[in-house]
Amino acid sequence: MLPKELEFAFLRMMTGRGLADIQIIKYEAIGGGSINEAIKVYSNRGNFFIKYNKSKKYPGMFEKEAKGLKILKETENILIPEIYGYEELEAYSFLVLEFIERGIQSITFQEDFGKQLALLHQNKSARYGLDHNNYIGSLKQDNHWENNWQDFFILRRLEPLLRLASDNGLTERKLIRQFESFYQLIPEIFPDEGACLIHGDLWNGNYIINQEGKTCLIDPAVYYGHREMDIGMSKLFGGFHNEFYEAYNATWPLEKHWHERIDYCNLYPLLVHLKLFGKGYYSTIARIMEKF
Repeated sequence: MLPKELEFAFLRMMTGRGLADIQIIKYEAIGGGSINEAIKVYSNRGNFFIKYNKSKKYPGMFEKEAKGLKILKETENILIPEIYGYEELEAYSFLVLEFIERGIQSITFQEDFGKQLALLHQNKSARYGLDHNNYIGSLKQDNHWENNWQDFFILRRLEPLLRLASDNGLTERKLIRQFESFYQLIPEIFPDEGACLIHGDLWNGNYIINQEGKTCLIDPAVYYGHREMDIGMSKLFGGFHNEFYEAYNATWPLEKHWHERIDYCNLYPLLVHLKLFGKGYYSTIARIMEKF
């Protein structure tokens, strides 16, 4: 059941969108991940998806998510749910999206997805970052603009999380020294391709297959970064097939040795998971950093 304060705010929002005759038929609780509550709203004007949480828990989270979805949607490169709105109330904050009914993969799903992601990445910026900060999971993500990938990757991605890990007793001095050695080699390791628009949290739980068998992206952590960050994340927990990568490369070929850079890209999400879920991710990070 949706809290009454949220129900009234939702109806008010829909009225403002021209659905003054909307009537709620029923609610259904659905999986919203480990951070927020999620509800499917059945109504006489269609079905809607609502995510909500306590207002003070993650300030601005749904505003940032809506902005990220809007940025992706405006490219017209890949399907994004319709964004109806977000609001912060006294007790709760919430986000309302189109409810995407799930289907099964079309025969060309993986190929289409790979091509669409490559096209999305061709939206470029002169600098790395974004005009606002946002979240990755429940962690705040600093998107302050930087002029090159080395500075952005170090200052806005790796170093803040490494400091958090150290402050919380989740890392050792040896690993910190290895990161410092790695930092010096970033310009040699990563090809300079410019800043690309990326989803930012592209694991297999952050896309939906709609009833037409097509990809619909959700839960972004958008910024302009190195495009291999999305590729690396797609490899971290699996779920993306060879056809996906073949179609991506046919549309916009990745630079040679991209497979060897996947682990380095995944240092960021692994540090995120280390902070959120504890030392179980430490050994993977330490293995990647052994050569430094």
